Amino acid sequence: MKIQWSLIAGLVFALITAVFAVINVDPVRVNFMFSEVNIPLILLIVGCTLIGGIIVGSYGIFRQYKLQKEIKLLTAQLAHIQNETGYTPPSPEEIQNVGKEKNEGELPT
Repeated sequence: MKIQWSLIAGLVFALITAVFAVINVDPVRVNFMFSEVNIPLILLIVGCTLIGGIIVGSYGIFRQYKLQKEIKLLTAQLAHIQNETGYTPPSPEEIQNVGKEKNEGELPT
């Protein structure tokens, strides 16, 4: 559900940005320190929005990579601890059977 809300929010932001950009089509002077150019404001708005999207996307990819690396490290640590102690986690069937046994001992309400 979180992904759907993120997608909707992104589409609303894109729509607002597009409307704002289309309204502002006048040429503006941009100073690059070494030269000045006149470009339509719509290109400046869309360009800055794309640059911002690339920066945010790059940060998201970096964070995802970092979390995957941490998951691999923790999985290796867990496997090492399980080998050292001889612990084996219960299977899903065993967990379900324990839940059923608890419910059988209770009186129906």
